[in-house]
Order: sequence, then structure tokens, then C-alpha cells
Amino acid sequence: MMVSITRCCRSWLERLLIIIVLAGAGLAHAGSIEPVHAALKPGEDGHVLSAEFSIDLGSRLEEAVARGVPLYFNLEFTLEHNRWYWLNEQVASITITYRLAYNALTRQYRLSFGGLHQSFTTLGEALRVISRVSALPVADKGVLKSGEIYAAALRLSLDRNQLPKPLQVDAIANSDWQVSSKALRWQFYQQPESVIK
Repeated sequence: MMVSITRCCRSWLERLLIIIVLAGAGLAHAGSIEPVHAALKPGEDGHVLSAEFSIDLGSRLEEAVARGVPLYFNLEFTLEHNRWYWLNEQVASITITYRLAYNALTRQYRLSFGGLHQSFTTLGEALRVISRVSALPVADKGVLKSGEIYAAALRLSLDRNQLPKPLQVDAIANSDWQVSSKALRWQFYQQPESVIK
């Protein structure tokens, strides 16, 4: 009789442990930043970039920013000329850093990039602005040679090095603090001038 009770208790405890682990996994999850689409188009003064990302910070980072911890995001774009005889030549590159912070006094999220600042009432509104890039100048006119193929790469990522030092240590060990980000890579063909006109 004792054997069956022990076996029953053990399976009950295992089930309880699984439920606790699954419930804990539901409370905190790691985030992700994935590119949805990107396009490089000719503009008046050169080529401009338009892109959209899907951003999920995860519950741990959403809680951190709501408690006043600023988060930094880096938007990185590179454009390289493919060369078969040597390393690719970097034609254009741009990096933009966004700072997202919550102000408890005004109850607003503040997004800063460059010298510009904008306030939002919700985190979702601020993340929508970070997730969309529209007509960003990336290459001056005449830089891209007509009839050539270029390799473009775009990435939006959370800069964990800008977190406060105690959180940096926790971010290394704890997956709830990590936001995986994928780079979008594509080939860009610069059409000859006669086709553009």
C-alpha cells in the first residue's frame, strides 16, 4: 500500500511542478524584434529607406521601462557593393539610436533620437514610432552606380550595454531580459539612369 501512495504523490507533485513552471513561463517571456519589410527607393537627393518592424519587448522589459529604466535601441543599415575579387565595398551606412524612458510625474513615455523628443501616453504608441522608418536618407545622389547589384542589411536591436550595470549582469544570465533581433538582408539592383527617367 505504501508503494502506491508514494507513486501517487510523486506523480501529483510532478504535475504541480509542471503547472508552476508553465505558469511562471507565462508571466515573463523573452521579447523579439523582427523585420516585416524594407525597401530602398530613389528620392530627390539620393536613396531613402522605408521599413517596418514587429517589436515585442517581453514582460520583464515592459515592467522595467514602466519603472523608469531607459531602454536604448539601435537601428543599423549598411549597403555594400558586391565584388567578386575582393571584400565587399561599404557604400553607405547609418546608425540611429533611440532612447525610450517613462516619466512617472507626467505618466508619459518619452522617445528621443538625435535632438528630437516626443511624448506618448502608452508604450504601444512609442514602440509604433520606433518600428516604422519612413523616407530615411541613406545614400547621396550619384553614390550608387547604375546597373550594379548591392547587398543591403537592416537591423533594429536593443542595446543591452546601455542598461544600468546591475541589469546588464542579469540580462546576460536571464533570458527574460533578452530581446532577439534578426537582420533583414536583401539584394538591391540600381537600375540604369535611362530606365529611371
